[in-house]
Amino acid sequence: MDGVGVGQPNEGNAVFLARTKTLDQLQETCSHLRLAAHGVAVGMPSDADMGNSEVGHNALGCGRIFDQGAKLVDGAIASGALFAGDVWRDAMARCAAGGALHLIGLLSDGNVHSHIAHLFALIERAAAEGAREVYVHALLDGRDVEETSALAYVDRLEALLSQLDGQDGKRYRIASGGGRMVVTMDRYEADWSVVERGWQAHVLGRAEAFPSARAAIEALRQREPGIIDQYLPAFTVVEDAAPVGPVEDGDSVVLFNFRGDRAIELSRAFEDDVFTHFDRQRRPAVLFAGMMQYDGDLLIPRRYLVQPPEIARTLGQYLVHAGITQLAIAETQKYGHVTYFWNGNATGFYDPAQGRYFEAEPETMQGRGYLARVRRSPLETYIEVPSDVVPFDQRPWMKAAEVTDILCSELRSGRHRFARVNYANGDMVGHTGDLESAIIAVSVVDHMLARLVRLTRELDGLLIVTADHGNADEMYMTNSRGEPDEAGGLRPKTSHTLNPVPFILFDPRHDAALRLEPALDGPGLSNVAATVLELLGLEPPADYRASLLARS
Repeated sequence: MDGVGVGQPNEGNAVFLARTKTLDQLQETCSHLRLAAHGVAVGMPSDADMGNSEVGHNALGCGRIFDQGAKLVDGAIASGALFAGDVWRDAMARCAAGGALHLIGLLSDGNVHSHIAHLFALIERAAAEGAREVYVHALLDGRDVEETSALAYVDRLEALLSQLDGQDGKRYRIASGGGRMVVTMDRYEADWSVVERGWQAHVLGRAEAFPSARAAIEALRQREPGIIDQYLPAFTVVEDAAPVGPVEDGDSVVLFNFRGDRAIELSRAFEDDVFTHFDRQRRPAVLFAGMMQYDGDLLIPRRYLVQPPEIARTLGQYLVHAGITQLAIAETQKYGHVTYFWNGNATGFYDPAQGRYFEAEPETMQGRGYLARVRRSPLETYIEVPSDVVPFDQRPWMKAAEVTDILCSELRSGRHRFARVNYANGDMVGHTGDLESAIIAVSVVDHMLARLVRLTRELDGLLIVTADHGNADEMYMTNSRGEPDEAGGLRPKTSHTLNPVPFILFDPRHDAALRLEPALDGPGLSNVAATVLELLGLEPPADYRASLLARS
């Protein structure tokens, strides 16, 4: 139940306000726990850092805690390893030869996809090494931070750039930008037009023109009252009727997001020789690098500043070695989470003989009014139901019913011993900040849960119900007591939460031996993999976090 955490029972908690008859009954009648899904429990720098779907699914699928993106970048900057690497050295060499440095990424301190401190470190180091031209292409957040907080980050960035601009002939400017949900940061190929708008603005300098980023944000807000940052249209900054920083041959481009899912498509636009998703018009000859490598199997991008976590021996790999058939299913918005992230940042199916992952061509599955994409190997099946390309608060039911239809059919076939399914509703609708839509979204997920409970009884199986992080459980900004902060009026919250998530074990056979351990010290998402292995009759590896099952 993506984005369905356990929050305070108040008027801002869509999970509490939703009709959740099935979830409530399961928690009343089944053995259940609450799991940590944020902070150090999922490899983030501190417990002040919210969890997210990437690190949550890494933890669920690998059974251990790995230092994650933000923490890895923090360490690489602090140690100087980032700036000592070949990629940074090559970028600075291009700057010394007259090229500009372009920094593209999410401008906030949400610490989910990026952090403004990382951007500042890159800018300051570039200045110290004599880079004469630095241009920032700022994607506005309003999702992992307050929904209309963009100007606070823009002002901080402008203050830094103005300190450096003009020194020894330096030209340091914000060059373009736009809201993250409509400019650049698409994922899972849901809507390539989002990336095209970013390409037009960042690379070609072709978007609505303004004298500054602040002027752009203020004018766009005035034009559409109530618009939140993540949906602000693309813009360029111009001087003397010309864009200040289009990308040109000989430049260097660094995508400073550390999280992969919303960085892969722009990376492909820069790197793919054969590219059909939109007309790039021109593809400048640049050094392109990511903050990290976003897909280790497809090698996207080819060059990057910080090494990603190396996650081997995942739950999926152990099940393949044991000959256990697996199914992973979700709609497009979360398909990569139950495949790529679950598999430790690896794309495709695992080949135990070769010890590597391989791709399989998709097939088409016809359903009631929809087409799904299916990829199969001898032991694994991945199914993707295409998501709607509309704002999710307009379709809070999303594709939950279609996902459940296929899941039920697949499980009745008897092909799969272990299945994982992600319902995206609580997270994707929670990110819109629309409380009423989030209530509907959670109610829809509960309805799907009722279907799965019936199916579990029918097939004499076991059902685990959990989540990767919270979101819909706090739809308003909260105070220090975790209550909606009414100072100045209730403000919608679009980011994830610091709340724990449920973990419920539904056993229709009522096997007395299958109980969860309430006394386990600090249970978190990384304890789930060992639990699954034990439920399937396998011994968890010694270095996996402990199973959640009680010892008899």
